[in-house]
Amino acid sequence: MSLTSILSAEAIENAVKDCQDPDSFCYKKFFQLCGLSQKSPQEVKDVFHIIDEDNSGFIEESELKFFLQRFFPGARTLTEKEIKSLLTAADDDSDGRIGVDDLVLTPVMEYFIALTPSLVADGLDDDDVVEVVAGVKTHSE
Repeated sequence: MSLTSILSAEAIENAVKDCQDPDSFCYKKFFQLCGLSQKSPQEVKDVFHIIDEDNSGFIEESELKFFLQRFFPGARTLTEKEIKSLLTAADDDSDGRIGVDDLVLTPVMEYFIALTPSLVADGLDDDDVVEVVAGVKTHSE
C-alpha cells in the first residue's frame, strides 16, 4: 500500500511544499493540507503503518526525522524542534514514541472536535468524543 492510495498525490505535494523551509512544519496544517484530517481512523492507521518504517508498531524519534520524506521523496528532514513538537503533540501516553492510537487520535479528534463544537458544548470529554468517533457511543448517550 502506498500513501497515494489513501491521500491524493497533489495534496501531499502541496502539504510538503507548504513546509519546505526549516522550522515551518506545523503538523495540524500539514494533516489538513494533505487530507489526513479528513480520513477515517482506519485510513489514518494505514498511513501510520506506512510511516512506521521498521514495523515496530511505533514511530520513534529517529523515524520522525524522515516524516516528510515518507510522504514525498526528496522532501527535507524535520528539524529537532519540529520532531519534538510533533512527538509532544502526538505522544498521548508520554512514552517517547507514537503508537498507532496516538496518531489516529491526533488528527481525527482535532478535526472531529472542530467540526462538531456541539459535542464539546454538551460537556463530552475527550474519551466520550473518541467513543462517538469510533461509533461505540452515540451523541445522545
